[in-house]
Amino acid sequence: MGLMTSPRQVTQLLSHRWGPKFFTLSQSVPELNLWNRQLCRSLSSGEAFTALKPFFFAVHPDLFGQFPKERAVNEDSLKQLNSYIESATVNRPLPSTHLTFYLRTGSPRVSLPTITNFQSVNITLGNKDVRKTIHSILESCNLPTSYLDNLPQASSEYVRSHMEAHHYKTENEMNKYYTRPEDVQDVENDIEDALNAQDSLRVWLEANVLSARKKLLDCWPIREDVVKLKQTISDSLGVLDVIWECGWGIKHCRGCLQSFLSLAHHHPESMKILRGKTIIFGRETGINLDGHVILNSGEVRANWLDSIKRANRHNVIISRIPRVELALSRALKDINIVHRKFEPTRMVDHYESNLTKLITSIGDYKGRCTFPSQWPRSLSHLELVVESDSGPLMLSPTGQIIVPSSCPPFLLVNFITDKMEEATSKLDQYKKEKYEERDLHSRCMIELGLYALEKADNVTPSLMIDCLNRLLCRAEELNPILTGCHLWVTTYYSVQSDGEICIPWNFK
Repeated sequence: MGLMTSPRQVTQLLSHRWGPKFFTLSQSVPELNLWNRQLCRSLSSGEAFTALKPFFFAVHPDLFGQFPKERAVNEDSLKQLNSYIESATVNRPLPSTHLTFYLRTGSPRVSLPTITNFQSVNITLGNKDVRKTIHSILESCNLPTSYLDNLPQASSEYVRSHMEAHHYKTENEMNKYYTRPEDVQDVENDIEDALNAQDSLRVWLEANVLSARKKLLDCWPIREDVVKLKQTISDSLGVLDVIWECGWGIKHCRGCLQSFLSLAHHHPESMKILRGKTIIFGRETGINLDGHVILNSGEVRANWLDSIKRANRHNVIISRIPRVELALSRALKDINIVHRKFEPTRMVDHYESNLTKLITSIGDYKGRCTFPSQWPRSLSHLELVVESDSGPLMLSPTGQIIVPSSCPPFLLVNFITDKMEEATSKLDQYKKEKYEERDLHSRCMIELGLYALEKADNVTPSLMIDCLNRLLCRAEELNPILTGCHLWVTTYYSVQSDGEICIPWNFK
């Protein structure tokens, strides 16, 4: 997710991502509309998301493009908040969850947030009363609650009888009761100013490359320390590999590795579990589907130790996953069950139950209906990714069908029918593009004289190919500037604290 081409898309994106998708689903499928209204609490999901719009404006990840850590935290926390609201409005169990958000504060007339004009806010979810939870969130961030306060605390009978009318009055009610935060327009203007200020790639590089080279040189001894620390961990504990995937700088990486070695020194017996495994320092703590041990780089060592001690408990679940994936594949005409490309690793917790839930619903569907006659005998040419209840139903840029485990089977069947041809085309395109991207990457490394060339997870092969081709067209011009640099292809311009240079894939 990067800066949008138009600042007005901030509002549009919030609407499409958090609110109206629930209206769209209920309006297009009357059965689901009735189901939602019958289970509704005092607030519908649409009302909840409308009430939270001031909050979304303050924490939107696109406002933190030059701060990967804060941006990643907000993006992950927003997903969990979305899941909470969806669960709370349909009476699902609500485990207590603690979230952290970074808010944009300070002077409204700055191009983007700086280290001094955003603050962290801790929020606890788990209260079954959605209204109280949202009110608490808004108050803790000093945001307006007028829209929420003016919503009637109606009974479910009232909601059922008036929900249909509410769909058509939402915008008017919002205009009547909801006052936009004073700096929302400033946020939009800031994004527009930042986009307009981005000059050509060469101009930006010439203004920043000396600073990047100095930072890269200053951090060189730290990089050497990191290599030595990884080797020490591998040799002393017998781990297969140590991987850094959290997006923080090299200094933080060294600190984490040093803390881990200290932990290993004080708890040698517990570390024996890690022999033959891979350790990944990321944004979560747990075990992923490959059996790798994931340690959150921001957590305390005690949490690391607890996770390591429990590592072998997941072996039984991991061993069952292939059989459950095969069962789902056979239920859907041998469709390939895979995981998202270019996304953080999936944790084993809850994945098996997500698969089982979808298998059960597909089985019920097949007991009542048959698959469409236009489907081929096998769907083995397609790829399906199963996500949590709050995940999207969508077709990824690489052709994968993404489905939430709670998706009604008739919706999934219709979606596969509608998107089958497009999915096949995108999958074929990706298979070709990944090899083309690999060749262009090698050429750029040589012709630009780069020390390293990497890309962000949200830069797909087609976007990367476009970027690399344009870099190669200007290789003679850019080589003297970029020689010896560590280049990242992302969605924004930035020089990181360790000297890594970030450029948008669609640079001018």
